[in-house]
Amino acid sequence: LDYAENVDVQRRVNEIKRLNKYDFAKFLAKNDGFALDPDAILDVQVKRLHEYKRQLLCAMLITRLQMKIHDDPNADFMPVPFVFGAKAAAGYYTAKRIIELICSLADDISRDPLCKGKLQVCFMENYRVSAAEALMPAAQVSEQISTAGKEASGTGNMKLMINGAVTIGTLDGANVEIHEQVGDENIFLFGMKAHEVEELWQRGYHPTEFITPELQAVLDMLTSGVLGQRFDDLVDSLLTNRFGTADPYMTLADFQDYARAQRDVAAVYQDKQRFARMSLINIAKAGIFSSDRAVKEYADEIWDLD
Repeated sequence: LDYAENVDVQRRVNEIKRLNKYDFAKFLAKNDGFALDPDAILDVQVKRLHEYKRQLLCAMLITRLQMKIHDDPNADFMPVPFVFGAKAAAGYYTAKRIIELICSLADDISRDPLCKGKLQVCFMENYRVSAAEALMPAAQVSEQISTAGKEASGTGNMKLMINGAVTIGTLDGANVEIHEQVGDENIFLFGMKAHEVEELWQRGYHPTEFITPELQAVLDMLTSGVLGQRFDDLVDSLLTNRFGTADPYMTLADFQDYARAQRDVAAVYQDKQRFARMSLINIAKAGIFSSDRAVKEYADEIWDLD
């Protein structure tokens, strides 16, 4: 923290991140045959593939970004590769369909000349420890976007935090403690809080109430077949009743605020010194998650040991 305002240290942090991204680009080229742009801001979501972790929300945002590029190809656009790493349970059909969607998006965007130099998507094959060792030091934006109250954000967000990635996320799970440590100015929060999710359940969640023209265009693209196949089943899962209610993960309800938070990331990243400062503060404040602290707390407060 003593060095958070030091311009030379900030510059060095940015240099280290850039070198780490080049190393990660080499790993992706060998592991996945993917040509990562190491000069763009690296946005990652790595964790089990599950609806409540909402990889689908990020995929919808990517769809919207591609559409915006087509709407105005000459507009300013912060280049960004989105990198996913995940595995789905063997019988989890919807999770596997989300993987198919992300891979279809990746293929379509890689062939889209308007997206060249602006937008990339990669779903890493066989995400594992060696892949994490390459990815974690390179990551700059950590996607922790589960529905508030689901306690989905556990230790992965801590690993990314201590490597200097800045979190974009909901107030869920360990994100709550991260926010307590770094403050509003060093995290990108969005979406409903846990009590607001519960209140919406009580009132009755009707996803169609949250569909704006922008969001409808995203849903239409997913069902159009332009991605090589139609994803009507995933769109239906967001709109129709399951488990006695429509989408229990309220993906559509949080979409607009998630898009706003992503715009905030793009705006802040333009100031490289500010973003480096955020990165430094996240690294410094990760100490609370030390296992030494946790064991001492257990010893003092639970085991009553001297």
